[in-house]
Amino acid sequence: METDEGASAGDHQAQVIVVGAGPAGSAAALHLARAGVDVLLLEKGTFPRDKVCGDGLTPRGVQQLVRMGVDIDAPGWMRTKGMRWVCGGRQVHIDWPRSGSHPDFGLTRSRRDFDDILVRQAVAAGARLLLETKATGPLTDRAGRITGVSAVVGADRQPRNYHASVVIAADGASARTALAMGLERDPSRPVATAARRYYRSEARTHDPYLELWADLLCSRTGRDLPGYGWIFPLGDGRVNVGLGALPPRGHGTVDLRATMEQWVTRLPPHWELREENADSPLRSAALPMGFNRRPQYRRGLLLVGDSGGMVSPWSGEGIVQAMEAGEIAAETVALALQRPGGAGREQALHQYASEVNRRWGRYYRLGNTVAELVFARYGYRPLLNRRVMASPTLVHALARLLTHGTDAPSGDLIDTVVRGLVRMVPAPRRHAAGLGVRRR
Repeated sequence: METDEGASAGDHQAQVIVVGAGPAGSAAALHLARAGVDVLLLEKGTFPRDKVCGDGLTPRGVQQLVRMGVDIDAPGWMRTKGMRWVCGGRQVHIDWPRSGSHPDFGLTRSRRDFDDILVRQAVAAGARLLLETKATGPLTDRAGRITGVSAVVGADRQPRNYHASVVIAADGASARTALAMGLERDPSRPVATAARRYYRSEARTHDPYLELWADLLCSRTGRDLPGYGWIFPLGDGRVNVGLGALPPRGHGTVDLRATMEQWVTRLPPHWELREENADSPLRSAALPMGFNRRPQYRRGLLLVGDSGGMVSPWSGEGIVQAMEAGEIAAETVALALQRPGGAGREQALHQYASEVNRRWGRYYRLGNTVAELVFARYGYRPLLNRRVMASPTLVHALARLLTHGTDAPSGDLIDTVVRGLVRMVPAPRRHAAGLGVRRR
């Protein structure tokens, strides 16, 4: 960590620096810019760029895109009606619920396009984007509060310092900025692994449902995959085929490549999911889940998206949470900057962690428990047994629980039951070790 003893005339400054221009960073920068905040968005790469992802958005994610002003009627977006679950030779279709607060459709779009669209939206709103600018460490004052970041710029890696009153870390699962500020990952929280590959498949590219397979077997052991497989249509002649796995701690990793090869051989030949139709290599990435890095705010630094371990322990979904957290962070920071620096502003910035945990704390704590006791041991098959698959009520309740798709206030009996289950999770006890923050 570099200590900052004052900015020189050549340093670059803003009110807020956002490190990373993925969905979380772009959402935060966009909402800050709309609020009139001078925001600098630092991105180590260029656009368009590819990321490992299922490329599927639930209605909750569509709602965030609408709030960001993204034109979801433009070419390239594929609408979905719901999910299709496959398990034990049976399948059920679950349409997205028709509610007052969320759209009744989902979307798919490749991350190569998706991230580019969001960052362009942020720039159009007034955010200042710097590409090929890799943050290398935080700048801090003598009290240890972050005052900016050091970076290397361009192909020749020229060193440069950037200064701001507040920094938002949206630098993904690596969480380099958070780590440099002493925010370690909680090893007791789950970290899953996902792998995906694109295939050309005219038979499946326009399927109106996101398809999830819950009865896959690990190639090495023959046991149930501690996760699920997916086939998501992209509407452009391709599908996204992938696996997500959450192996129990101490049991090693799952060979996702071999398990994927074993799975696709089961699929109908007319789907054309064969090597000769592959449109990309198999790529994998870590999924930091269940708030596995806390606190989400400390000494001028806010964590959003994967940097804060915000991937859902229920489903492995992370884009929705990233965009929502970006908006929450932006609103919190914009209000805090209206106060003079000092205790008042610090109190306002601490509201970010409180709001994030108000929205997801109990839901994630319950999900972490289910992930450890069920998903990591037996996969999703126990939840999709014959009795559940035969009951529309149970299937829809489970779907809303897995996708966090309930309304507030509850819109129907299923919403009431699901939200009631989440509210039964005990409130956290105050953490006694050092930081004085609540365990969420």
